[in-house]
Amino acid sequence: MDTLDTGTYARGRPPGGTPGADAAAAVTALYEQHAVSMIRIALIMLGDRAAAEDVVQDAFFGLYRRWARLEDPDSALTYVRSAVLNACRDALRQRTRRDRRDRAAATAWQAHPSAEAVALISEDHRRILAGVRLLPGRQREALVCRFFLGLSEDETARAMGISKGTVKSATSRAVSALRRLLKEGKC
Repeated sequence: MDTLDTGTYARGRPPGGTPGADAAAAVTALYEQHAVSMIRIALIMLGDRAAAEDVVQDAFFGLYRRWARLEDPDSALTYVRSAVLNACRDALRQRTRRDRRDRAAATAWQAHPSAEAVALISEDHRRILAGVRLLPGRQREALVCRFFLGLSEDETARAMGISKGTVKSATSRAVSALRRLLKEGKC
């Protein structure tokens, strides 16, 4: 006689591992609460609204597809955040293959922002965000996690898949580099 794992079913996973209606409701609720902030993060990382939205949609769809294998539904936001950061890394790597330096795109984005970017990012932050986009990937990610997301060093380390010490050094170097870029007027 087969036994039903009622704990799994109670978390929105029917037997067999296919996401059920509860999974759809849980992912939808998470999306409604956090999609805008995730899009902002991806926009800061990528500088492209459409790409940012695609990254976030893919992350939430990935969460839905994997809902049956999610060990702790309370970790769903952490999963999405990591998926967004990983997808941003991949997108930036692909960009780098096409164009070794993305400085022209960063300058064009700063000089000709879309209406959506203006709505998301105030004028006061434009120079800072342009400087953040000029930082190396790990430093940029550390700043986004620590200051834009407000994650602790431990949470940032988990999201980035690095040690807490590496988070500290990357954040310190990023702040110093950003300060220098702003002082020299390079952004």
